[in-house]
Amino acid sequence: MNKNLQQLFTIAQKEERLAIGLMSGTSLDGLDIALCRFSRHGLGTKFDLLHFITIAYDDTFKGEVIQLFAKKQVDLEKLCMINAYIGIYHAQLILDALQQWNVAPADVDFIASHGQTIYHAPQRLHGQANYPNATLQIGDGDHIAVKTGIITISDFRQKHIAAGGEGAPLALYGDVIFGSHPTENRILLNIGGIANLTYLPANGAEIICCDTGPGNTMIDAACRQYFNRPYDEDAKIALSGQVNESLLNALLKESFFAQPAPKTTGPELFSLAYLEKARQASNTTDLTAEDIVATLSQFTVQSIVDFINTYCQPETLTRILISGGGAKNKFVVDGLTKLLPQATISDSNYLGVDPDAKEAILFALLGNEALVGEPMTIGGNPAVLMGKFSFPG
Repeated sequence: MNKNLQQLFTIAQKEERLAIGLMSGTSLDGLDIALCRFSRHGLGTKFDLLHFITIAYDDTFKGEVIQLFAKKQVDLEKLCMINAYIGIYHAQLILDALQQWNVAPADVDFIASHGQTIYHAPQRLHGQANYPNATLQIGDGDHIAVKTGIITISDFRQKHIAAGGEGAPLALYGDVIFGSHPTENRILLNIGGIANLTYLPANGAEIICCDTGPGNTMIDAACRQYFNRPYDEDAKIALSGQVNESLLNALLKESFFAQPAPKTTGPELFSLAYLEKARQASNTTDLTAEDIVATLSQFTVQSIVDFINTYCQPETLTRILISGGGAKNKFVVDGLTKLLPQATISDSNYLGVDPDAKEAILFALLGNEALVGEPMTIGGNPAVLMGKFSFPG
């Protein structure tokens, strides 16, 4: 048997597997690295988070990626080069983390890498009938595998699309494993660049997993534009401003919000250009920068609440568990608490899942499923195992 296939077979037969999950989001703040121990698979999955770190990206790296991020036209040579560059760079960050944790690369069974999203293009957004849903994450898995010496599973979203999905949100598969409860109607809400949620009803009704609209992406973009800050730390800017209802109503008029679930979106739509269009339409071009950030923060809140009110039987909700950067945004969390008083709102620590590490853990879990799992049937969602395998040699 080919030695690489033999290695996969050996790992799959182990009672426990040591895995690294990687997540690099649209905020470009850094690489999340989670070292996890897994046993079993599917609904019987058991895991422990052994170590977690976010290694911040320097300004040079951010600048390189921003040249390509969410743009319809880019330098093709730059895209070609940075695909390899990100793989090599992420591999070095993994080795740095393992050294810090005193863990030998040879002890790690596999790496599961999300990659860096450059463009997300569901058909509902690109509007070209002859082309399918599409998405692109770069940071080549072969480069990670060769540099670290660890089997790497990557490019998870393509299988989801090939099987009829939109490539997102993939949180569904982990949320069902982590968060299902026999008597509580729960929502697992992730507020990253884009906000997405998984509705887990206790009564066996259909599970819903869907993007709801912007999470942090427009807030972060406005903070960079007007304050030269990467994000609104502790929501200080939003809390110093006033929500402008005219601008908020204009922001909420996007057709995405009226489209039926499930659906996905991205910063390709929810951008500063989108903000400017809404400001022109609402005659609010003279707002202070603080009021803009406050209104964008309320936009995130309202779009999440509107989705929950439409699809998730809010009067029966027991618990909402938040992860992602938005879990630390006081303005957003307080806004959700005010508008959804029937539910207890906290973060995913309630489930034993670090809210900062959740997405990195999720991809480690998807890697574990790719190795030893079986496709899970969850409503009308694609029942597939995701990820492409790269070997060190």
